[in-house]
Amino acid sequence: MRQQGTIAPALLLGALAASPGHAQEAASATTLPGVVVVGQHVPDATPASVDAVEADAIPAAPGVSVSEALRRIPGVVARDRQNLAQDVQVTVRGFGARTTFGVRGLRIYVDGIPASMPDGQGQVSHVPLAALDSVEVLRGPFSALYGNAAGGVIQFFSKAPGQEMAFGLDASAGAHGLRRLDASWTGPWGAGGGAEDGGYRFDAGRLDSDGFRRHSAARRDIAQARLTLESSAGTRFAFTASAMDLTAQDPQGLTLAQVREDPRAASAGALAFDTRKTVRQQQAGARLEQDAGELGVLALGLHAGQRKTWQMLSVPAAAQLAPGSGGGVIDLDRDYAGLDARWTFDGLLAGRAFALTVGTELQRSSEHRLGFENFAGDTLGVVGRLRRDQRDSTTARDLFAEARWRFAPRWQASVGLRHSEVAFRSLDRYVAPGNPDDSGGMDYGFDSPVAGLLFEPSDWLDLYLNAGRGYETPSASELAYRPDGASGLNDALRPSRSDSLEAGLRLRRHGHALGLAVFDSDTCDELVVASNEGGRSTYRNAAETRRNGWELSASGPLGDAWRYALAWTALDARYGDAMGGGRIPGTAVRTGWAELRWTPSHGTTLFASASGSSRVYADDDNTAWAPGHATVDLGVEREWRMGGVPLVAGLRVDNVFDRATIGSVIVNAGGGRSFEPAPGRTLMLTLQLGRAAVD
Repeated sequence: MRQQGTIAPALLLGALAASPGHAQEAASATTLPGVVVVGQHVPDATPASVDAVEADAIPAAPGVSVSEALRRIPGVVARDRQNLAQDVQVTVRGFGARTTFGVRGLRIYVDGIPASMPDGQGQVSHVPLAALDSVEVLRGPFSALYGNAAGGVIQFFSKAPGQEMAFGLDASAGAHGLRRLDASWTGPWGAGGGAEDGGYRFDAGRLDSDGFRRHSAARRDIAQARLTLESSAGTRFAFTASAMDLTAQDPQGLTLAQVREDPRAASAGALAFDTRKTVRQQQAGARLEQDAGELGVLALGLHAGQRKTWQMLSVPAAAQLAPGSGGGVIDLDRDYAGLDARWTFDGLLAGRAFALTVGTELQRSSEHRLGFENFAGDTLGVVGRLRRDQRDSTTARDLFAEARWRFAPRWQASVGLRHSEVAFRSLDRYVAPGNPDDSGGMDYGFDSPVAGLLFEPSDWLDLYLNAGRGYETPSASELAYRPDGASGLNDALRPSRSDSLEAGLRLRRHGHALGLAVFDSDTCDELVVASNEGGRSTYRNAAETRRNGWELSASGPLGDAWRYALAWTALDARYGDAMGGGRIPGTAVRTGWAELRWTPSHGTTLFASASGSSRVYADDDNTAWAPGHATVDLGVEREWRMGGVPLVAGLRVDNVFDRATIGSVIVNAGGGRSFEPAPGRTLMLTLQLGRAAVD
């Protein structure tokens, strides 16, 4: 994962190249291949599973969801919910599967700015897809070096400023009233061209959709500005600011019987209460790096942002009669900020290349949460009386160190340690008869050690082994409600602890790339959904869980005009014997994706891709599940030139055979309403002005 030019608090995968005199022995980063059509292992002497996808390498990309890139990476499952009010469901090796909204159990970064809060909850709705350059994913034990709730790490990187001034348009239109238009403007600071001293890039766009299901219309506006500067004195500066405005209806989940009767239906509660959501988010971040020569590199990153969420739920009016009810309308304002500082040194230890990074990171989020009844008299779906008023804050303080040593010509050892402290505080400002003061707090502290070994028997083969321990604290929303219905924080929740082991190989030869990884993770006190009823979820600790399996990725040429790519994951994620040994809901035993691409001439690409999943259980007892499925997509992309400017048009047909599928499941949903159906056959047109076609 990259560090230069971003504000990413990456520890493991920063710029750890040795000094020029020792480059051959360095644990250095390597430039990614020019075309990545599947999650490719990043060949940067990392003893861990790290994969990347370049956004421009996806032909006829709709530019609607992060799943378009993430599904190409083994171990990662990104399920579109056909519901922009609830975001994409993302899991890595089964971590994050419990989520009912947003992202849990994973660390997410967008241009280095954390999209995961210090308590572990996060989202991907604000990722600027039109400006996206690449996605990189770290899986396995070394993820723990990113701190709390790091079952995996996903970083989204925007495109760098161009070497000459240019304008671009990117549009798509498709079934169910989908319309998207994005515009960009980029260039260098100097009038003579060239990006050696940095430059600027501005992107803005709108997405409108009527929605596949009833009551699922949405509008999303995203804008971003990115500025970079470099000096001959070794100073590098990057600034990124973005804003997102989302308005979406929420069709909610259905029972399996309702899906079979009408997959486009919305729930009765969604229609009765007009369930809907608005989100407004603004954030900015900057990173300054100074190359101090033999003294190493000093780096400082800062970020701050605000996210306002308003949501109408379908909590029945009768359920709000209880004095401790928080109502059926959420009004949440969140301010967040953070900084990280680090020093990286490259040199020699016993005559061998050695790299050391030490640093600190601080994150804080403050929330003002209001709750209102979602009715007034007999009128449903309107803001009623105040039922909740509280202020929450979460602070995370971290210290970290990571070292790599090339102790033999073809061997490298990596060790790291991160100490984290997470403090949660809640101030209850709504006290009424039957609803006492529920103020309180929780403090957590833990250490995350990792170690890895890399062996390179040849220039085209890497073998690696690593182990580590990670932690995950309950999030603010998971602490908010007690399963027994009593008032106050759910202070019975304990952090989960995961011990993980991974072994793998990377092979790159004659244009082909192959990655294989075998993994095992044992978790104590796994955080699981206890109930999901009346618009709110409660959580508890499972005794133990285990996730093990293997991943495979491969890509390469088949002759001069053909290319193949595939990603496959086998996962056995189960509860321990104390909970019956059933499968963890929200996970699939097998998931896969494959693509075959034909380029008969420059600028013309035809492709066929297939993706599939085995059944996905929706509850802890494994009594309800979404059936397994496989779908096939077909498409073509063609480039023309208009006065030297590339014009790329694409046509794709998804789910060609019109299979009935469940797009995602809501774990342990009340009344069995766990299923969110996906559309059948859909047509999509794409048009891009100012970008070359994929070959």
